[in-house]
Amino acid sequence: MSAGRFALVLHAHLPFVRHPENERHLEERWLFEAIVECYLPLLAMLDRLERDEVRAAITMSLTPTLGDMLEDELLRDRFLQHLARLEALQRKEARRLAGTKLEAVAASHEAWLASARATWERHHGDLVAGFVHHHDRGAIELCASAATHAFLPGLVRSPRALRAQIRLGLDAFESQTGRRATGFWLPECAYHHDVDERLAAEGVGYSIVEEHGLGHAFPRPPAGPYAPVLSPSGVAWFARDLASGRQVWSRHEGYPGDPAYREFYRDIGFDLPEAELLGEIGPHGTRVATGLKYHRITGAEAPLDEKEPYDPEAAKERAWSHAGHFAFSRAAQARWLAEHLGYEPSARGPKGAPPIIVAPYDAELFGHWWFEGPLFLEGVFRHLALPSVADAIEPVTLGGYLREHRELVCARPAPSTWGAQGQARVWTGPRNARLWRHVHHAVARVLEAIDRRWATADAPARAAIRQAAVELLLLESSDWPFILAMETAERYAETRWRAHAARLHALLDAVEAGAIDEREVAQIAARDDFLGALGDRVIDGFARL
Repeated sequence: MSAGRFALVLHAHLPFVRHPENERHLEERWLFEAIVECYLPLLAMLDRLERDEVRAAITMSLTPTLGDMLEDELLRDRFLQHLARLEALQRKEARRLAGTKLEAVAASHEAWLASARATWERHHGDLVAGFVHHHDRGAIELCASAATHAFLPGLVRSPRALRAQIRLGLDAFESQTGRRATGFWLPECAYHHDVDERLAAEGVGYSIVEEHGLGHAFPRPPAGPYAPVLSPSGVAWFARDLASGRQVWSRHEGYPGDPAYREFYRDIGFDLPEAELLGEIGPHGTRVATGLKYHRITGAEAPLDEKEPYDPEAAKERAWSHAGHFAFSRAAQARWLAEHLGYEPSARGPKGAPPIIVAPYDAELFGHWWFEGPLFLEGVFRHLALPSVADAIEPVTLGGYLREHRELVCARPAPSTWGAQGQARVWTGPRNARLWRHVHHAVARVLEAIDRRWATADAPARAAIRQAAVELLLLESSDWPFILAMETAERYAETRWRAHAARLHALLDAVEAGAIDEREVAQIAARDDFLGALGDRVIDGFARL
């Protein structure tokens, strides 16, 4: 029996970005890039591990916003158009660079795109079903999240709004996957006691907090972050392991900064004249990343225009080496923890539960930000299957660990997030605090409309109230305050939250005035076509407690 367990957790999430009014909306590229660079490579990795009978164990969230977009026919069609444009650009580039020092790397993109298309076609364009397949065979364990990835502590002043995010998140997950989730990704790992109690009330079995969420739990858990605790509400809480996180996330210590890996910021979309990009540009001539990148990181101090050519084979070998280092490091860590925590396999209770090392990451890190990331993950699982590693540590899903070890120490986690300094400032700081006033005002208006008008409303009024509730959920997304705080795509985030607030108030104004324009309501619903499969269950999420 191995000394410890390792739980890889991938948080798959994107904000709801769907713009039917524009054929090639700039921000829709967020989804298309994530599909071709992250989700398809991860799915292909799982397919290969299944083929080779290598055990994988990944706990993976699937947020309702991402799930809705992956199942949306308009966005699927637009993704295929995006992929076709990228393939045409790659073929043109392969001809242009034939006989040059960039010939090999330009040609390597053909295999990358061919693999993406083959994976798409193998799963019939249904990525959600593809991940559900691996969920059913035990390679991954899909878990739910809040409806629009809201920063839940910001909603505790309105228990009904808080419950709606959680309940509708669970309902949307079930609608999209056909499975009822027991695990729940806490957006931004933002823990609050009231959130804990609401999760328990909705039947959630487990979730994750930042390391100090258990490090400062009351009473202090004897195993610190290396064993889950059971909160007074009955939810099992795991904690992130900072040591494994640093090896991947850290700008200075992390693997993705290795000189052999592909440079993220050097892209032909910025290097080439516009005429050579075959129209792969944004609105009004805006330059965008195409995904075709020919240079390696080279060194932290090397300017972008002095980066060396990328060597795909050297990067592949480095990813395998780093995967081995990561797996052996976790094995050594597990041995040390088992010894110092007094793990006794034959004992009953917590002493008989092996330490668990939980490593959560944003899924988009693997493939999008770190091009070789999926190769690294595949290498980790192949190394974990080696006898020299397997006797020390074995991969598990979080739910799998709980099914094996049911006796937990009782403790209440401390308020925490995985934001800067473990605090909430990223989502509630000076740059975005004004947003919350609009959120709370919108919550009050939607709840009033549901309480006073829903029961007696006719069909047009009900459609307007339901869409106002959807606009509220989209307004509550944690992505908008996060982007505002980071000053990246700030104008888009500002536009989005203001648009959702404006539509919400316009819809409810029309309901109150008894002057509903059914065509206008239908246009708004078609534009923000979110949670359509739930129908009026959206309103049930906001029902009185």
